[in-house]
Amino acid sequence: MASWSRLPALLVAGAAALSLVASCAEEPHEDDHGEAATSPAHVHALAINPADDTLYVASHDGLFRVTGDGGAEQVARRTQDFMGFAIAGPDRFLGSGHPGPHDTDQPSHLGLIESTDAGQTWHSLSLAGEADFHALEVEHDRVYGYDSVSGTLMVSDDGKTWDRRAEVGIADLAVSPDDAERIVVTTENGPAHSTDGGRGFAPAAGGPVLVFLDWPSAGRLLGIGTDGTVHHSADGGHTWQPRGRVPGRPQAITTHGESEVYVAAESGIYHSTDDGRTFTLLRRL
Repeated sequence: MASWSRLPALLVAGAAALSLVASCAEEPHEDDHGEAATSPAHVHALAINPADDTLYVASHDGLFRVTGDGGAEQVARRTQDFMGFAIAGPDRFLGSGHPGPHDTDQPSHLGLIESTDAGQTWHSLSLAGEADFHALEVEHDRVYGYDSVSGTLMVSDDGKTWDRRAEVGIADLAVSPDDAERIVVTTENGPAHSTDGGRGFAPAAGGPVLVFLDWPSAGRLLGIGTDGTVHHSADGGHTWQPRGRVPGRPQAITTHGESEVYVAAESGIYHSTDDGRTFTLLRRL
């Protein structure tokens, strides 16, 4: 659930994913937060709000909610670059990135920010001006983040004080829902595993080169490769089986329930109801 820009080593395989700029069908309007966008451009993360099962899209142009007809509404008309995004509970969102062009009183790196009203308002939790989390996960009442500034995996029990773990170049991370110490990350050489909470990682031999991950249950870890192919692992990322494919280079992946998968690619947002075997276009970008 994040952006290509967090892994410079994957530039050869995926540089084109950085060049995506979505055009808008309508003229945007301006408010106190800057120029409001009518569609997300360059998606950095996808997540489902358990309060109402709405899909949220974190992007370079702000946070959007996807409506039932496949439309997208910018939350609070706030143009802010969400590099990292995770939903921690009903209407409780965590984010990171950069302020909008009119938020001149904010530091260039927002650190970890929090919303308790589904993205309408935000406040700083920690590391303002210091950290830029390009991957965020919430599991076991912990926040796991990859800070692109320091190149460090970091873990926090409260979102305010942090334990710095391994320095490692990754694109995304996923945490086992059964074990807070088991983490899988995506690297230029394929997935790597940690069994000590991210203090050290070992490569998974023979795994596909993946970019983004989601780990909703013990026997269900999903990843998407540079070519848009979705892969499934039933053993925590040690072995993988290819499933369906979406057109265009991937930008984010998330799951919902036992069989739904959402993928953002440069061509649009896609939805699967058979655990990634087939996809339909939900919305063009």
